[in-house]
Amino acid sequence: MSRAMHDVERLRSIANYQFGENAGDALFSGEVSVIRSKSTGKIKQVFVDDQLVATLRPRDGFLSLSLEGARRLLRAGKGFLVVVSDEAAPFVSAGRSVFAKHVISADPEIRPGDEVLVVDEKRNLLAVGKALLNGEEMVMFKRGVAVKVRRGVGKDEKAKPERG
Repeated sequence: MSRAMHDVERLRSIANYQFGENAGDALFSGEVSVIRSKSTGKIKQVFVDDQLVATLRPRDGFLSLSLEGARRLLRAGKGFLVVVSDEAAPFVSAGRSVFAKHVISADPEIRPGDEVLVVDEKRNLLAVGKALLNGEEMVMFKRGVAVKVRRGVGKDEKAKPERG
């Protein structure tokens, strides 16, 4: 097995573990290419059909999704969803954090530190980020930050990452 095929199989396994069965196929179908760290040789970024889909987090080996990666998971019905009120949607899509009082529903399997997809009430993608509360707490609590947003769709057209 070539190194590239091994990389893709490894990435699919990580995605399946992190986001559920068949998430790896949803994320990494197409022409997969990776960018490696010059100093360690480890995978840093993963592109599919020349679009950034995910980065590999060095501290735990899990995937951080780009908006394209989140879209792929959402289309496949995979990933952890946090649904926010329409009132909060414009702020979240602009990259602001999700406060618990605006969470309408959240997958109960969400744990703090999980990669989550933030959607509006119509299931349109608003942002990707990291859960700070578990799924049940997001719905129960009326104070505090539920999701630290890394990137909102409102910023999607700005500063697309360069390959290389």
